[in-house]
Amino acid sequence: MGRLTLILLTSTLLSSYFHPGRVVDAQSIFTIREVSLSMEPSNDVPRDTNVTVRCRAVVSSLGQEVLNRQYTILKDRVQVYTKTTTSSEDLLYPLPMARAFNSGKYTCQIAIEDKREVSKYQKLTVTGLSKPELHLNKAVVNEGEEVTVRCTAPGETGSIIFYFYEDSKEIKEEQVSSNYAETKIRFTSTGIHKCHCAYTVVVVPDAFRSEQSNIVTVSVKEIPYTPVLEILPIYKIYEGDTLDISCSLRRPQYNSQSTQLILSQGTQLLSSGTKDKLNHSLVALAKHSGEFECRLEIGNVVKVAKKNVSVTELFSLPTLTMSPVEVFPREPLTLICKSESLASERLHKEELTYTLEPSDAYLIPRGAGVFQGKALNADFNYTCTATAKGIMKQSKILTVRPKLPVSAPKITVLSKVILGRPFEILCNSSTGTLPINYTLLHDYMPMDMITVKQPYEEARFTVTITRTDDISKYICQANNGRKELSRRLDATVIVPLSHPTLTVVPTLGEIYEGDHLYLICGVQGTPPVTFKWYRVGNENPLYSTTSNSNNTDYQVKDLAKHHSGMYFCEAINPANTAVGSNPVTIEVRMALWKKALIGGICLLVLAVLALLFVLYYRSKRGAAPLYDRTEGRVTNGTRDSVASLPADFSNRSSYSIPATV
Repeated sequence: MGRLTLILLTSTLLSSYFHPGRVVDAQSIFTIREVSLSMEPSNDVPRDTNVTVRCRAVVSSLGQEVLNRQYTILKDRVQVYTKTTTSSEDLLYPLPMARAFNSGKYTCQIAIEDKREVSKYQKLTVTGLSKPELHLNKAVVNEGEEVTVRCTAPGETGSIIFYFYEDSKEIKEEQVSSNYAETKIRFTSTGIHKCHCAYTVVVVPDAFRSEQSNIVTVSVKEIPYTPVLEILPIYKIYEGDTLDISCSLRRPQYNSQSTQLILSQGTQLLSSGTKDKLNHSLVALAKHSGEFECRLEIGNVVKVAKKNVSVTELFSLPTLTMSPVEVFPREPLTLICKSESLASERLHKEELTYTLEPSDAYLIPRGAGVFQGKALNADFNYTCTATAKGIMKQSKILTVRPKLPVSAPKITVLSKVILGRPFEILCNSSTGTLPINYTLLHDYMPMDMITVKQPYEEARFTVTITRTDDISKYICQANNGRKELSRRLDATVIVPLSHPTLTVVPTLGEIYEGDHLYLICGVQGTPPVTFKWYRVGNENPLYSTTSNSNNTDYQVKDLAKHHSGMYFCEAINPANTAVGSNPVTIEVRMALWKKALIGGICLLVLAVLALLFVLYYRSKRGAAPLYDRTEGRVTNGTRDSVASLPADFSNRSSYSIPATV
């Protein structure tokens, strides 16, 4: 029964899995073991060689199942060929009559279902390029005429750059994706010209350059047109002379071809037109010295005639100067306008006149080119003009800037003033025209000088004083043509601490338990002073305080024996140099009442002991009546005999001395 149930359950599951209309997609079992790529006949070949790229894939599979293989050939990571096949044969990718463009790095990729493998790359190098061929549409042309030039790279493919040469000089470059390029060349000079071309096949990252093409000669004929430039006078020309200039065309008879004439000097166009002659007149000036040009334009042809002209100055450009060089407002000044040179053969000195602009500048003429007056309160611009024979020349602008007098300088210190140490003094005037000379004086004697030329500069002096009253002896002088003195330097002088002492109250031999101890720390120097008290053996201070006095105390109340030890103090002020006293040994003695009490107790004990001894001694005498205070004598006995004395008494004769105390 159980076996029948299992069979029915299995049948049900199989019938549900293989439902009508559902296809079973069972995954193939295989592995791609290896993919390799090779070049035949070799990796380096000359051009026109038939090259085969072979891709071999080794695949292991279960049974005789047919697998779909998708091959892809890549050149420099770019797909160039793909094929899907069920064959296990090697994939062959032919490159018939290989060219330089076929050079590169090749890889092969195989994909089967969801698995893919890529081979290592193989580099193919195809050497040699075909010789370029150059063709021109004309062999004989007129100057300025264009020629169509065509350069061909037979059999080459890919990205190609063509170069065109005229008389061995590169004149054009064209990049195309075909094996030829065309361009136009214009010949502007007459004679025989030699043309050739070359090309480069670009295979990133490499480039292959071809040899030179065939040479084609072109004969360029001159057109019979000539520009003519004439300038009068021919010989020495002075300013003021009239220059007559003509620009004309010489052409063949009965030739009416359209032309253009242009007359110019430098960048200035003087005249232009389509007639056969241009005339131009001007008054010669020094600025007209230079090259004149007559330009002829016939279509695309340009011909030029040039001549140089030298114009002699009648007088030089005037210069305007000031005397004195520096002035303060409302101070006298003189302006001098003068031309340094003149052509004496054409011009007398008296013929040259000078004027000052602006005319209302409050300066009075005092001779030829001399103007006097007073400086204004603000900056003012002046120019002068020299005139002779109708020629006027103006000087450059002269700006008169009256100097602003220096203000009384302020003298300050830039840091703490500590006796015996260097510090900086700053001298500064709030107003005044630069440069300013600052001089530091001590008791009105110059110590040092600094010149301030720029607004960001400062006059800083480094000094050292050895006495506190020296600080007020410093003053500062500022000078920019006017002198001003500062007030005396006012600053606090910090005296470093010295001579530290530690005073003990009460005195060292009279310090007892229960007393109050005062440790007084004193120094010489500028307060405020920070005092610290230490006990030898302890790193931390016992007490610290800041005082505006040169001494202060630390109190220890109710002294005890454990307060004994070595004590010292330290002090520091704004000079930041700490000083310390010598250590003092404190010995706390026992209190007097304790000594008296101990002495009394000792005497009482001694008295009690003495009394007890006396009582004891007397009790012993009462027990021996025959003894009569005479040593060695007994009543009814013999003095020299001791045999009659009691035995125990004779042994006590050694205690006779203490008994008498």
